[in-house]
Amino acid sequence: MTNNNQEQPEELPSSETGRTGNAEDNIEEQVSDIRQFVTFIAGDEVFAVDMAPVQEIIRVPEVVRVPLSPATLDGLANLRGKVLPIISLRRIFGFAEREHDDSSRALVIDIGQPLGFVVDKVASVVGVEPARIEGVGSIQSTVNTELLSGIIKDVGGHAMVMVLDFAKLIAQEFTEIAAVAKTAATTGGLMASSEVEEEEVSDELQLVSFDVAGQEYAITIDDVQEIVQVPETIIHVPHSQSHVLGVMTLRNRLLPLVSLRRMFALPPQAADEHSRIVVVSLGTASVGIVMDSVNEVLRVGKADVEAMPSLLAREGELNDIAEICRLDGGKRLVSIISADNLFHHSAIKEALTTVENLQDDKQNAETAEDDVSLDDDEQVVVFRLGKEEFGVPIDSVQEIVRVPEELTHVPKAPPFVEGVINLRGAVLPVIDLRRRLGLPSVERSDRQRVMVFLIKGMRTGFIVDSVAEVLRIQKSSIEPAPRLSSEQGNLLARMANLEKQHRMVQLIVPAHLVEDHELADLTKVAA
Repeated sequence: MTNNNQEQPEELPSSETGRTGNAEDNIEEQVSDIRQFVTFIAGDEVFAVDMAPVQEIIRVPEVVRVPLSPATLDGLANLRGKVLPIISLRRIFGFAEREHDDSSRALVIDIGQPLGFVVDKVASVVGVEPARIEGVGSIQSTVNTELLSGIIKDVGGHAMVMVLDFAKLIAQEFTEIAAVAKTAATTGGLMASSEVEEEEVSDELQLVSFDVAGQEYAITIDDVQEIVQVPETIIHVPHSQSHVLGVMTLRNRLLPLVSLRRMFALPPQAADEHSRIVVVSLGTASVGIVMDSVNEVLRVGKADVEAMPSLLAREGELNDIAEICRLDGGKRLVSIISADNLFHHSAIKEALTTVENLQDDKQNAETAEDDVSLDDDEQVVVFRLGKEEFGVPIDSVQEIVRVPEELTHVPKAPPFVEGVINLRGAVLPVIDLRRRLGLPSVERSDRQRVMVFLIKGMRTGFIVDSVAEVLRIQKSSIEPAPRLSSEQGNLLARMANLEKQHRMVQLIVPAHLVEDHELADLTKVAA
């Protein structure tokens, strides 16, 4: 048995701490029907554990081997002066042995006795409605179903996630391990001096830490609603600020996505398998913040947290970082982002306003729908700009024609006018809709079309990449779009969320394609 860990306890990741399951936290969690789970991988299986008993998530610490201990016990670790048994979930379930790597983590579960369970990888923190949790009666698996409390389907990118009941696991398997820990604590084998006092929860901060461009940041766990993977499809919204990546569907609602890299003027980087979206909430509003990766759930003493030095403090919109946490004797610095300040940043202010006024916007949208039709459906012409789909009411489309080989350019025409064409003896001004919406230009192709609208008495054509179809959409699938800018809020006020088809169609209000002050210029061009 090696004991070098006893002599150098400061080398253990004692600062990497997590979420406690005290009574006050449980009361707060019960306010919402959404249950929080930590999902993780062990062997070839995906498991989940209810967030309540998860005290911490740490890197796998060094351990002291214990002779004659159960085979599932890796050893005992020193965690802030406390003995922590470290247990291999792979051995519990008979999976092949595997060396720990950078992805390995230990889930510290506290159900009467803190125990650290080593897993291959922590996937994410997810919120699940109780209705999506099913029983285990129909499951056929190599894992003993007596140790499962349920099955979650289609969460975190996994078709099925088994919910482990750690209370049963501990009761059935680890009575001896708990006794070993109690004995070690009594003899002082790994315990620090008795003068070490347990910190009160009120003197600690609970944080979720993450990386962005090689720097470590954190947000208080109370402000983190959940952590999800970056979806394959993000709907990009024209005319939104550069910080706003677009919107995604999260449990039947639209969630604006903001890039922290862009907010902090850091070099851009495409999302990969490590990227995560931290859903930050403030009141009733929620915004998804895209991070390079999520690291740990930390619990740190307030004594280790200090205000940002005045010389480094940011002013104005970028005063989001208000505090610095010093860990590992000052070698590890974690910048704590204030959710309250973050939500006052202009990049997401308008999204917050939309959420706050969601009911009013929905009523206005319903009124607009009633004006168009008394039926339960709306017919829209769907067209594409790149990979994104847009729609306009079918009644607003005068006609759709091919783009001629050459457009006639009019001297001194407004810059937004691409040229004019002769449409059955009448001059038709033509606008490139990509340029109008601030999208990159593309070369002309045979698939492009000119959609002709009558805007306040003025016939105007708009070039689109292709016209896809005429689609009948149920009004129940149409909802207000997040208001990310004033121009976008007027032009793209609604969005069709076709969840079964995995499609989102942004609905354009043609009347807002041309501003009032531009109509006079278009009239001159047509003349």
